[in-house]
Amino acid sequence: MAVIQKKKILFISHEFSPYNEETDFAKVLNALAVKSNETGYEVRVIMPRFGTINERRHRLHEVVRLSGININVDKQDYPLVIKVASLPNARLQVYFMDNEDMYKRKHNFHEEDGTVFDDNAVRSIFFCKGALETVKKFGWPPDVIHVHGWMSALIPMYIKAYYKKEPVFANSKIVYSPTKSVMPGKLSETFMQQLLISTPLKDKDVEIYNQGSNFDMFMGGAKHADAVIFPDTEVDKKVIDSVKPSRSKKVLKFETEIDDITNIMELYNNLAS
Repeated sequence: MAVIQKKKILFISHEFSPYNEETDFAKVLNALAVKSNETGYEVRVIMPRFGTINERRHRLHEVVRLSGININVDKQDYPLVIKVASLPNARLQVYFMDNEDMYKRKHNFHEEDGTVFDDNAVRSIFFCKGALETVKKFGWPPDVIHVHGWMSALIPMYIKAYYKKEPVFANSKIVYSPTKSVMPGKLSETFMQQLLISTPLKDKDVEIYNQGSNFDMFMGGAKHADAVIFPDTEVDKKVIDSVKPSRSKKVLKFETEIDDITNIMELYNNLAS
């Protein structure tokens, strides 16, 4: 008798409850991962290991067999350390992309006085490339990849433009969800240059990200996704108005209520079928 393979869902986000909660949708992502796991999907989560995440409390430990690769960003190699924790009350793994220079800070995106970190662009590129290289190392082909927020917004573009010939992503459908603007200001003025230097891409692949504002990042993530979820009314209305449903792109508006994730689960099921 042939063994039926479980469908796989991967969540990639800078926030995920209980580890980092920038918006209410962090709890929704947790609920979606747990529900997907309970209904027969194989689920994994990838997020940055911010310095604000308490490793001892959440029982993070390094996965030595996965660590040890370098991620090239802006002509520099940065070592990627991968840590893992089991999500409380659920049998699924959360993987943390770690690099001491990138993430070991008291605040996630800015100094204590509100000054934006001038390397947020590099940190975003490192996270997105590191996440996808980790999935390759897993040898774990996701059927659905739910990408959330500005920091992960390069993921849909990377998969469609740079990793499109990678077997592990050959059948992956991408869901993107923007959120309210949690990134202060813009990414560096050299963001586009850093993006093109870090990965062999064409201008047309990255031009929508433009100056690296929240709006640009959200629009880039939405453009390259197969489906877009608008999780709350605080998303920039210009983004909502600019993303139109079509035969090739599903659009779902979602009020942020954890107890009603039925529509999103239906979306996953349709994309994975």
